[in-house]
Amino acid sequence: MDLQLALILGLTFVIHLIGTLAYAFRIAGIRTGRIAVAFSLFNILVLVSRTSNSFQGPFLAKRVETTIDGPSLYNLQFDFMLIIATASAATLVGGLLIPTFQRYSTTAVSSFRRNRSVLRLLLRSVTPRGISLLVESAAVPSYQNLIQLRRPSGVPIGVILMNFAASALWTVGVLAAIYAGTISPELRVTSSTLSSVINGVATIMLFIMIDPYLAGLTDDTISGDATEGFFRKVVVWMIVSRLAGTIAAQFMLEPAAKLIALTARAL
Repeated sequence: MDLQLALILGLTFVIHLIGTLAYAFRIAGIRTGRIAVAFSLFNILVLVSRTSNSFQGPFLAKRVETTIDGPSLYNLQFDFMLIIATASAATLVGGLLIPTFQRYSTTAVSSFRRNRSVLRLLLRSVTPRGISLLVESAAVPSYQNLIQLRRPSGVPIGVILMNFAASALWTVGVLAAIYAGTISPELRVTSSTLSSVINGVATIMLFIMIDPYLAGLTDDTISGDATEGFFRKVVVWMIVSRLAGTIAAQFMLEPAAKLIALTARAL
């Protein structure tokens, strides 16, 4: 594995890990009753994710263009499959870290309530006490939460399926658009810009259908109209559907890339 591919895999892991850990901040918001503060602190991680995303695209594009000039240099199909597999691994790791991270983020939200300083909060997180607190917060998913997969009663299946579809589209969008450049090298710039169409569909599903449901359920849990146990049950299913979506993206890469290349020719 060369350094460029290692960087791409690392950036991919960060992007999908942070996306999965968003659920931990929802739980922290419920436990503290401070949803706005929880999401504000989570935006710090979102900034890291978006910075990683801004570097991932150029690295991928450079790899494709290098391969077009020297076809024997890289095995792009294997590389892209490995990238998607990394997204699946990051989602799985993020799901397993939810118990640890929600405890740590709950402490962070409570600490911010006292100090009201993000800079001070960040500095404290890297002190021996902050690192010790992270270690003390370590926990594995409880068996009680995992068995929720065997009892999907009450879980909104429509929302879960939409989350699966949105996750698959979001995972494959940019990758397929850049990979399409190998199919039609002369239209690789046009193909790369079409990623916004695929990601746009995923974004619409996320912000119009999925996120409003989670926001409403979060408010219901805080007000007592829904139990925290049911909220955790939904979160488990959301993580599983997100993981399934990243796995499905493996099978969507080639068809999506060919469709994008065909669309680029038709424009």
